[in-house]
Amino acid sequence: MAVVRFVRKHVEPVVFCAQLASAFFDTGLQMVVKQRTENTTNTTTDNPDQSQNAIANFYMTFNMLTKFVPIIPALILARIGDRGYRKVPIVVPLLGYSLSRALLLFVVLLDWRIEVMYAAPVVHGLCGGFSSYWAGVMALVSASTGEDERSLCIMRTELVYGLAGFLGSLASGHLFQLYTVDLKQGVVLAGMSVALYVFCLLYATIVLQVIRSPDGLERQDSAGILSSHVERDRTIIALLFVSGILYDVAVGGGVEMLSIYVLKAPLQWSATQVGYGNAAGFLIFITSFLGVKLFTRFAVSDSSMIMIGMVSFMIGIYFMTFVTTTAMYFLARSVMLFALIPMPTIRSLLSKQVRGTSYGMTFTCLQLFFRLASLATTPIYTKIYESTLDSFPGFVFILSSCITFLSVIPISIVGCCNARQNNYEIIQGN
Repeated sequence: MAVVRFVRKHVEPVVFCAQLASAFFDTGLQMVVKQRTENTTNTTTDNPDQSQNAIANFYMTFNMLTKFVPIIPALILARIGDRGYRKVPIVVPLLGYSLSRALLLFVVLLDWRIEVMYAAPVVHGLCGGFSSYWAGVMALVSASTGEDERSLCIMRTELVYGLAGFLGSLASGHLFQLYTVDLKQGVVLAGMSVALYVFCLLYATIVLQVIRSPDGLERQDSAGILSSHVERDRTIIALLFVSGILYDVAVGGGVEMLSIYVLKAPLQWSATQVGYGNAAGFLIFITSFLGVKLFTRFAVSDSSMIMIGMVSFMIGIYFMTFVTTTAMYFLARSVMLFALIPMPTIRSLLSKQVRGTSYGMTFTCLQLFFRLASLATTPIYTKIYESTLDSFPGFVFILSSCITFLSVIPISIVGCCNARQNNYEIIQGN
């Protein structure tokens, strides 16, 4: 019974299974796009860069639709969630994911054109997409935990997300290659992705319960933006948004191009290697969680932890510029061991600056700002990658490193403001 109560009160099972399904879908889509574009370009040209350009252009359109379509639906769902219906911003996007991910299954099973996949981000975007889903998860975790434990609880949710992605990525390459006379390559993987999303939808709708912490209820009336430090809070919120947006642009742009970079010479990864590479990326969730545990024990401030994570990614993505072998790739990945710390810690800091009834809208706005910023950076990164493909294909990773450096500046100002305020409060208390 204790296990049942734990499961019903925690969103982690949904996060785990949904990310497992997402890892299956990502590897499946990556390999199907590679196969279809290679089959198309090989009939017209022997230039290997032609296939890379086709893949890059597909993902540019796919990612831009993913980021643009959910804007209005996510805001509507966030408003509904802040009115007390915390499960709605989670359940509706899961419905969209279940429907949209089925398209990959049909593309593989029925030999539909790969352009059909452009409908996938439209379908799940109209249901709120990841912007609504992840903001809803973060709002639910924030509303059910106290301030002292919030950073660790949010990081724990990210850890579950990362573990699922790690395990799903390890298995995805092998599952993609499973086929029989009746089932084509990729059908098993795509089918399992859809089944897991349907399970998550049913679990979140029927089983999951919403638990509110007393601490979160008290903050609705006594703390946050309506406190005596209104201007200071607004400045910190703005700085946190700027830092988070810059860091998300750097990470998102770099990782998007990295998924294309590994498919070309000199790496030329197979489906299994793509799965292992994605798994290496998800290992960062584990090392970042352990980092937060360690830094919290030594009373390292939230802003300091964020800067440590940003520097970790900045150095790692810079090294990725010069990667020419698979071993070098994994070595560069290992340098990014704390790269996940910034985003959940920024969300934790934001939740301490706003009212409990504004968690959903705050996290959704942050997520949508990420999407709007990347609407511009995705085509920019893609075109820069295409233009430097022959001369210096790793240039986009240097660009990500420079943008990460810029993201450190606002968070360092937040750290100084918090340190000054803490010293002031100590003197007042004395």
